[in-house]
Amino acid sequence: MKTNRNEILYRNNFIAVEFDHENDWMFVNWRGIVTHHDVVAGCGEMLHCVKERQILDILNDNTHVEGMWSGASKWVGEVWFPALREAGLQHFAWVYSPSMLSRLSTDKTLKHIAKADYIKTFDDIDLAADWLHTFKI
Repeated sequence: MKTNRNEILYRNNFIAVEFDHENDWMFVNWRGIVTHHDVVAGCGEMLHCVKERQILDILNDNTHVEGMWSGASKWVGEVWFPALREAGLQHFAWVYSPSMLSRLSTDKTLKHIAKADYIKTFDDIDLAADWLHTFKI
């Protein structure tokens, strides 16, 4: 059986950014309690990778995020997401954390995005991947 490994693009104690060659998208795994600084730093690394690799799709997994990070929601929605779009991003599948505070932070972020038709939230990573696969046909 063939085991596919993702290419690690960036990793630290709160985020792992990988390129999934099999699915042709960036997979991002956030974890733990993230601060405003962590969100800005991690999002900066993601944007750098999108620009450098001309990435069109992101599977953003917050399953392992704990607590509130809504202090960064306005910046993420009003600055970072438009920068991702400008860099060419077409689809963003966002997997909610089971933490209610983190989920609220995600929802607050979405309210700060002028046009979020390319972003979809999910409770299940497999459903998020299925949604991204619909654009690969």
